[in-house]
Amino acid sequence: MSMKKMNLLLLCGIFLAACNNEVKKDEAVEAKAEKMTTPMDLPYTATYGSNWTTDVSDADLKTVLMSYKNWADGNISGLSKAMGDTVTIDMTNGDHLVKTNAELMKTWTTNRDSLSSVKIEMVAWHKMYSTDKKQTFVVTWYDETDTYKNGKVDSASYHDINGLNNGKIVYYGQYKRPKK
Repeated sequence: MSMKKMNLLLLCGIFLAACNNEVKKDEAVEAKAEKMTTPMDLPYTATYGSNWTTDVSDADLKTVLMSYKNWADGNISGLSKAMGDTVTIDMTNGDHLVKTNAELMKTWTTNRDSLSSVKIEMVAWHKMYSTDKKQTFVVTWYDETDTYKNGKVDSASYHDINGLNNGKIVYYGQYKRPKK
């Protein structure tokens, strides 16, 4: 056998081995993913859903983050553009509200007008897509310091759930831990 044929056979063998190795890697990744989603003996079953991805657009993430920036800047018009026509809200005090955009902006304008400044330090966020429900969420963790026009300062850590539909926030749930 000539040297050229031998090199060609050797290269073909290496190529086939590499392809076979890639298939084994893909199978290993799939097996690991299936193992992670295969139900274990857990003490609870999620009532909403337990199949989530991070397949949320950067545009939706930006909409949510800009809503916080607009609140901090006192830009209620910009905040209004981020919200849906109707928004369901779960407040830190336990109130569950369903408000039109106009009603919500009227309330938030009054609240924001009582403040001389708002400082938000965004600690983290996570994009979440429910594959079961086909719904998009961006959850946030942040610290906010509000200074009222009367001089009172209020600061707290927050965890919010922002539900989006067609690029607009249609659900807003807020959880608060006051700072000492």
